[in-house]
Order: sequence, then C-alpha cells, then structure tokens
Amino acid sequence: RGGSVAGGSVGDGCLWPVADVKGRPCEDFCVLQHSNRRRNNDVSFRRICVITLAEAHPLLQSGKTIKSINYQISANCSRLQNKVSGKSKRYVYMFIFQMQGAQFLTELAPLCRISSSDGEEYTIYSCIRGRLIEVNENILSNPAILQEKPSTEGYIAVVLPKFEESKSITQGLLTQKEYEEVLLKRLNSSS
Repeated sequence: RGGSVAGGSVGDGCLWPVADVKGRPCEDFCVLQHSNRRRNNDVSFRRICVITLAEAHPLLQSGKTIKSINYQISANCSRLQNKVSGKSKRYVYMFIFQMQGAQFLTELAPLCRISSSDGEEYTIYSCIRGRLIEVNENILSNPAILQEKPSTEGYIAVVLPKFEESKSITQGLLTQKEYEEVLLKRLNSSS
C-alpha cells in the first residue's frame, strides 16, 4: 500500500523531509507525495504533494504557541485568493486537462507566515515546483491543529507538480534515513 521508494512510507505515498530551508537551522518541512494510482489498472497520474512541518520544526517543539497564520505573502499576493478550476474525474486532484488559475510556485515560494507567542515569525516555503491546489484554511481558525496533527489535518498546502516533473520532484529532497542523520548530527552538536 504505502510508498516504498527512498522516502519514509505514509499511507499511499512517501514522506520527503527538507532540512534547514533557506539556511535557517531546524526550519524543516516535509513533502508528502501521494502516487494517485488507479487501483484497477495501475495507471499513474500526477503525484500530488502535501506540504507540512517536519517533526523538528521549532513550531512543533514544546512551549511554542501559534499566535497567527497569514497566507498574505505580499500586498499583491494572497495564497487564499488561489482559485483552481479544471476538468477532473472522481479522483481527488487528478486533473486530466490543464488547470486554470492555480498559482505557480517555485521551490522557495512562500506559502504562509506563522507567528508564535514568543515573537518569532516563520515563513513556510513550498519546497517544490508546481501549482498550488489549495491551502489549509482550517488552520486559520484552529492553529493548534498544526501542532497536534502536522502531517494530517494540520497540513499547510497541496501542490501539484508538472506532469513531466512529478517523478523527479523528490530529487534534492532527503530520504527519511538521511533526515534522521541530520537530526542526529544536530543532537550531537548541541551536546
């Protein structure tokens, strides 16, 4: 059932950690990549990606409380204004024809900014290239869910890579084993 490629297995997909995004220590994210395979004839479609906070992100450490989440990236860009339309079948996010209106994201495109009660602000990045399918508006009214269930209901956004890039999108991301090595190095350097 779960993905068995280099990342860690999560449901019907794989978890690909991204460490120290933009050189900021411990600001780690995860890309949960789902294969979207049709079970009856095993036809592969685009692989949707869910962007989440990684376990070592400062916002998931004890003592942090989320004060606010803002999808307004600049005066002219709000991720909440992302409107997607396109022809789809009954499979969630498997768009057969070209999508209209979805914002295009680069690997370092900001998705949102999160402020904590201690005055820190964290920018959450896409980590991959693709079209923004949706942002998780539920975390705006219930920010605690981001900390309680970061890889499920507390996700940040859903991104759909270009079809031709969907298989190679994880190149440059860490495997679960590589991420565990990063965490171990951090632990050893802080002791």
